[in-house]
Amino acid sequence: ALGMAASRSFYSVRYIRLPDLLVEISVARANGTYRDYMKKLKKEKLLILDEWLLYPLKEEEARDVLELVEARNRVASTIFCSQYDTSEWHENLYDPTLADAICDRIIYNAYTIQIEGESMRKRKGIPE
Repeated sequence: ALGMAASRSFYSVRYIRLPDLLVEISVARANGTYRDYMKKLKKEKLLILDEWLLYPLKEEEARDVLELVEARNRVASTIFCSQYDTSEWHENLYDPTLADAICDRIIYNAYTIQIEGESMRKRKGIPE
C-alpha cells in the first residue's frame, strides 16, 4: 500500500525480494555492471525489500547489503519487510561488525510498524 501510494505521487518505486536482489547484485558483479546497478538502486525514491533476512546472509551478501543501505542512507527511503523483529536481525547478518554497521544505518533513522495476527494470505484465503 505504501509503495502504491508513493507511485501514485510520482515517486520511483521498486519492490524486490531480498533473495532476488542478492542474485541480481551477484549477476551484476559477474558481468561488470555492479557500480551501475548499485547507482540505479540508489536513485529509486522508494525501495521495498521483502523477505528481509528470511535466511542468514553469507559474507559477500552482507557486504553488498551494507553498500546498499549506506548508499541509500539519508538519500532515499527503504522499506524492510521482515518476519522477524529488528532485535533478531543481528544474528542473520553474517558477523557482528557487519551487523552493527547495517543495523546502525537502518534502525536509528527508522519508523517501525509491527503487524500482529495471522498472515494476510490466511485471512484472505489465498493459497501459499
